[in-house]
Amino acid sequence: MENIASVMLQTAIKRFRAYKDLGDETFAQLQDTDFHFQPNEASNSIAVIIQHMSGNMLSRWTNFLTEDGEKDWRNRDEEFETHACNKTQLLEMWEKGWACLLDALSALTGEDLLKTIHIRGEGQSVIDAIHRQLAHYAYHLGQIVYLGRLVKNNDWHSLSIEKGKSADYNRQMGNK
Repeated sequence: MENIASVMLQTAIKRFRAYKDLGDETFAQLQDTDFHFQPNEASNSIAVIIQHMSGNMLSRWTNFLTEDGEKDWRNRDEEFETHACNKTQLLEMWEKGWACLLDALSALTGEDLLKTIHIRGEGQSVIDAIHRQLAHYAYHLGQIVYLGRLVKNNDWHSLSIEKGKSADYNRQMGNK
């Protein structure tokens, strides 16, 4: 069990880092004002998504095994308000949230995976909580990348295999 648990934790950390990298690579292409672009009033900007993800990460992963994941000090509604944060401030929020998550995951042991934690009073296994947050963050990373792509338009540098380049990519991978 310990070996499987260790692999599960390491692959979860690997996937979380890969999603963080997508955000980092998107942010590297953006200017301050790009973070506040909204396609319409009902949509969130990248800045708002960063505020929400950071707030969620800090709440969920602070004292992960011992406290409810929805902390009393979190103001979730405030995360969805527009603030006059610049790129540097937003990236500080981003890094703080990710550091909290990755530190918490790195501290877990295989024995922790079957423990029960709570989010908003709902009990769930640590494994389930990890999967829940992995899906949640992937969802928001898709939004961030899409918004970045909208903002940059023809100046966007693809973070994946470009259209029409799958065969080239597969050949390169086969040559490795």
